[in-house]
Amino acid sequence: MGLLSKKDAKLITDPLADNNPITIQVLGICSALAITAELKASLVMGIAVMFVLGIGNVVISLMRNIIPSKIRIIVQLIVVASLVIIVDQVLKAFAYELSKTLSVFIGLIITNCIIMGRFEAFALANKPWRSFLDGIGNSLGYAVILIIVGFFRELLGSGTLFGIPVLGDPIEKTGVYSIGYENNGFMLMPPMALIIVGLIIWVQRSRNKALIED
Repeated sequence: MGLLSKKDAKLITDPLADNNPITIQVLGICSALAITAELKASLVMGIAVMFVLGIGNVVISLMRNIIPSKIRIIVQLIVVASLVIIVDQVLKAFAYELSKTLSVFIGLIITNCIIMGRFEAFALANKPWRSFLDGIGNSLGYAVILIIVGFFRELLGSGTLFGIPVLGDPIEKTGVYSIGYENNGFMLMPPMALIIVGLIIWVQRSRNKALIED
């Protein structure tokens, strides 16, 4: 028997596609629009949410039988806020420039609907191991969309990936710029992130007709 049962494995695989928190549940979309102009920022935000949701789900699951129902939202906010503070301090200590790029959006993880939704819908009703898998699965689904959007926005908007030129030098006119290519500055604007997310949603529903709402 493998480490994960088929039922447990679905907790990780389902949010990657057919139950993606951004494209199917339409949660956590604000950061997908705001910080995906750079691939590095998209990756770090995905990792940050993975840490907060994975650990947070476990903590809430461990406390699920002792949290009074009347204050459960307050307890959940305290847990997620504590984890976000840890992420914020680590970024400031080891990646200060990136922390400035992400700015308030790290703090806004506290209000990310995906995190509070998984606390309420899953961690309060399941054991720690399954809650951890659910947190990792949903944060991976979130991160995949951010990375896809960040990849195309940075590549087509700046001609770079992770800040490294990959299409050539637009000033010296090397690489694809030598044949007349120019960066599309519109890709760096937040509305373009929404268009890319829309295209991903279209592709998903084209592949799986069951996702199309009546």
